[in-house]
Amino acid sequence: MTEITKNKVSVPTLPEDSILDLALRPSSFAEYIGQAKIKENLAILVGAAKKRREPLEHILIHGPSGLGKTTLAYIIAKEFGAGIRITSGTALDKAGDIGSILSGLSDGDFLFIDEVHRLNKNVEETLYPAMESYMLDIIIGKGTSAKTLQVNLPRFTLIAATTRIALLSNPFRSRFGAHYRLDFYTPGEIEQVLWRSAKLLKIPAEPAAIRQLAIAARCTPRIANRLIKRARDYAQMKNSDTLTARLAGETLQLLGIDQLGLETTDRR
Repeated sequence: MTEITKNKVSVPTLPEDSILDLALRPSSFAEYIGQAKIKENLAILVGAAKKRREPLEHILIHGPSGLGKTTLAYIIAKEFGAGIRITSGTALDKAGDIGSILSGLSDGDFLFIDEVHRLNKNVEETLYPAMESYMLDIIIGKGTSAKTLQVNLPRFTLIAATTRIALLSNPFRSRFGAHYRLDFYTPGEIEQVLWRSAKLLKIPAEPAAIRQLAIAARCTPRIANRLIKRARDYAQMKNSDTLTARLAGETLQLLGIDQLGLETTDRR
């Protein structure tokens, strides 16, 4: 699992696509394309907290997959000059799992939980005092002899992401000081994402090729980046220094995707 500690990224033996994803990921609000209103609000939130020298409020980000929730978490931590731990709701089975992660953080660090709606109920309830008062309640023993031991935690910020906000309980949602919903991208914004990625991938592209890939990306940056990577591979195998409209179209056909981004029945 990728982890940032004090803004240094440690990536142990990741597949090529995962390494490319990191290379294409924006590292600042200025580089992050789209979601202008959310970026503006987050910049104010981060800037004000830094001026007060206080931890950032807990943040809940929701919306469809592939729109940049994880990327925003990385950017927020970097803009704040803090470390970040990354995990997911499915990886936290027991209260002890979240306890070990929280106790390993430093003051000002961030914890990002993806797909937070899939958290175990016991884990969620363990987070309540941690989020409110930076305390961890540990229950020792069972039954009438059980005792609760409180452990002080570092002043951390939880950034949670979900594609299904309706599945979060009201008590959990109410503990987040800031809520943001990501919307699907406009065709123009997706083209900006593709132009940026093409530059980083060092593959010149025709405007018509970018337009084709943008249409097929279904208003989603993650899909757009996947398509430009595959189109780059295809162009290289065809010994072309430029991604042409023809090569982009052939890439989509090879992937079994039509011009509207829908998978065709003739996929091979």
